[in-house]
Amino acid sequence: MQPQQDFSVNSPGGQFCAQCGSPMPKEMRFCRSCGHRLGEGPAEYTETVRFPHTTAPAGGSTTPFYPGVNAPLVRPDEKSCKRRLLGFTGMTWIWIALALFFVTGGVMSSLRKNVRIGRPGISIPADTRSYVGVDDFFTTDGGVSFKNVEPPGGPFDKAGLVGGDIVTSFDGQPVREANEIMDLLGRTPTGRLVEVIYLRDGVSHTTKLTTIARDEYNRLEREFSNRPEGRGMFGFESNRMTRIINPETRTYGVRIDFVEPNGPADLFGVKEGDIITEFDHVPIRTPDEFLSRVRRAIPRVPVEVGVIRDDKRLVIPVTIGRSR
Repeated sequence: MQPQQDFSVNSPGGQFCAQCGSPMPKEMRFCRSCGHRLGEGPAEYTETVRFPHTTAPAGGSTTPFYPGVNAPLVRPDEKSCKRRLLGFTGMTWIWIALALFFVTGGVMSSLRKNVRIGRPGISIPADTRSYVGVDDFFTTDGGVSFKNVEPPGGPFDKAGLVGGDIVTSFDGQPVREANEIMDLLGRTPTGRLVEVIYLRDGVSHTTKLTTIARDEYNRLEREFSNRPEGRGMFGFESNRMTRIINPETRTYGVRIDFVEPNGPADLFGVKEGDIITEFDHVPIRTPDEFLSRVRRAIPRVPVEVGVIRDDKRLVIPVTIGRSR
């Protein structure tokens, strides 16, 4: 057996295996002839296989090499076998990619909220956005409409708008869908004087109003809810009314399909089938607007109700009752 050599002493071509004496490149740490571990080097084998009939070339010997029973098995280092990029394994990069995906989605969503329809600008937070005093907006033919104005004393109420009106322009910006006017309100500072163009019964009107903040909106609601007079009562059911839109006869209003016996409407002569067009000199175009106007009426105070009955227009004075 060849004397054992110090593999730390390098020959011009590399180093020699201390086990079998085979020459090995300098950067290797496993002997390709006998499988002996030479030491830590920059290059790594992922797999080393030893065959029983492999011979070592040292000294021209043809004696077959058989590793002993206690010879160390050369196994691939599993951790080092995994591909790494910038020190991360593939699974780590999958989690990083997922995190970037969700972060990017959040950023894009924020950008979409800040890039508004109409004019450029940055969204104002919800607690500082403007309010105009309506129940809700919805998209309709020709623009954006709503069912009724509330609370009493709000911007739309003061400007003379009523449920059923169709807003076509807000602060100089055309509006065709509900999300467009909500975007404009989100960018409009509170206390701003704006121009509103709207349609009523097919006719265009222009008005101006001053937007309010959320706190002012809440204050108006509280004042109405807590007023000492209470809420008015007419003697009908809002879900038993039909909206009437007839451009040919220019008939616009809501038809009463039920009148409560012995209620204010019944006692003062309002009948089922009457089409209410005005209530206390305010145009009525939706059942929700009519209910809102009845509730804000002062109990025990007479109001004039404009109706169409048998194609005739009538004005019926009705003393409003008090809601329980």
